[in-house]
Amino acid sequence: MTWVVFDYGEVLCTRTEALPGLAARLDSSPERFESAYWAHRDAYDRGCTDEEYWSAVAASAGATLDATAVDDLTRGDVEGWSHLDPASAQLLDDLARDGARLALLSNAPTSFARFAERQPWAQHFRVRVFSADVGCAKPDPKIFRLLTDRLGAEPGDCVFFDDRAVNVTAAQDAGLHAHLWQGADHARRVLFAS
Repeated sequence: MTWVVFDYGEVLCTRTEALPGLAARLDSSPERFESAYWAHRDAYDRGCTDEEYWSAVAASAGATLDATAVDDLTRGDVEGWSHLDPASAQLLDDLARDGARLALLSNAPTSFARFAERQPWAQHFRVRVFSADVGCAKPDPKIFRLLTDRLGAEPGDCVFFDDRAVNVTAAQDAGLHAHLWQGADHARRVLFAS
């Protein structure tokens, strides 16, 4: 039986709009902040702490952290990634109602993973793998092996959707039926054609 595996960021949720506010919290220009935000994100997704991440971002952005900055930035960042796309939410509801076996494979820091697990939509997923919890992130082939081990499935039993071509290619190389995310309607067509 097929597993349907989703990425989270910009697949299930909309792109964060929090970056200008986070930049303002550090008194940094939006451009310099955004560059620093993404430059250190892989380490954050692989398990570095909130404090380590925001300290690196602040240093790269030419800013300093005050006593409450890490908590403020973490809270704002989590909130920014917390908005489910309505069409994706409906797709999840429909698949769950139809008995599909759903899994989540997300590059995400620990703080977001703990938030996500408490959200109603997360209960649709029988298995949830967050990169920070396992110390590796897409497109590392190891994370796809870890996923299929947790599913008790062969890679070919998995249909996977991700918004980043590099992750789709890595998943395909690992044997998953991986597709570049092009919206919920496209995903429905892929799944119904399977």
